[in-house]
Amino acid sequence: MRRPRHRTYTAMADINITNLVDVVLVLLIIFMISAPLLQSGIDINLPTTRAAPVEEDAEGVVVTIDDKGGIYINDIWARMDNFEEALEAELRKKNTASVYIRADSSVVYGTAISVIGRLKEMGIEGIGLITEPVQEKKGKR
Repeated sequence: MRRPRHRTYTAMADINITNLVDVVLVLLIIFMISAPLLQSGIDINLPTTRAAPVEEDAEGVVVTIDDKGGIYINDIWARMDNFEEALEAELRKKNTASVYIRADSSVVYGTAISVIGRLKEMGIEGIGLITEPVQEKKGKR
C-alpha cells in the first residue's frame, strides 16, 4: 500500500510587486492627463495695471469676456438675452452681491460697458475689475 504524501509548505520570502507598479503607473498617467483639465477658467489676456490687487478671499460672481466677445458667468457661457436671469441665479447660489469682471485686453470697449450697464440696471453696486499687476523689471536703476 502506498503512503499518502504530505506536502510541506514553506514561507515565501519575496513579494511580487509588478502588479502594484502597473497600477501606480496607470494612475500616474491618468492624473497627469486629467490635471490640466481640472483647472477652470477661460483663457484670456488680462490688461495690466499698477492698481492695488483685490483681496484673495473676496467672494463674488466672476463675469468673463473673452477676446471674441463671448460672455461667461463663473466659466459657463451665457447669452446676452438671458444674461440677467443667469447672473441672478449665480448670485443667489453664492449668496453674494459682488460681481468681478475679467475682460481680455483686446475686448472692444463697448462690450465691457454694455455688461457693466446691465449690471447697474440690475442694481448691482459691488462691481470689481480684475487685472494683472505690472511686472517690475529687475536691474532698473
